[in-house]
Amino acid sequence: MEKNMSKSGLEPGIKGEKEMVVGDKHLASALGSGLVDVFATAMMIAGMEEVCVASVQPYLEPGTTTVGVGVDVSHCAATPAGMKVHFESELSEISQNGKGLLFRVEARDEAGIIGQGTIRRVIVNKNKFEMKTGQKLKVS
Repeated sequence: MEKNMSKSGLEPGIKGEKEMVVGDKHLASALGSGLVDVFATAMMIAGMEEVCVASVQPYLEPGTTTVGVGVDVSHCAATPAGMKVHFESELSEISQNGKGLLFRVEARDEAGIIGQGTIRRVIVNKNKFEMKTGQKLKVS
């Protein structure tokens, strides 16, 4: 049986939020993910993931963190540079083994919702995860 890697208190309902102003470096045209000068989908998802990570990190055992394993998000409205974007996450499910986390996420600009969906993350031991990943460099 796998050890539950979370402290007590990690439970559905935990929320996270942050706000940012869209800058030129956040635009699809700057990232190469499009030719338009609007907030890139990749940057929106990164903001969503950031609030997920930050919201649960205080509840995790020392040496553990979460890694992303799935994203199901729609980007339904464009946002220009200079506009504020507000991100929110809510932990909605924890797997039976205590390691899998499902978050509901939403992003809004000053005009309304620009994206929403779900993000899946898994609790891992940071050092073990990075060591295992580093082994890929030894594969010829």
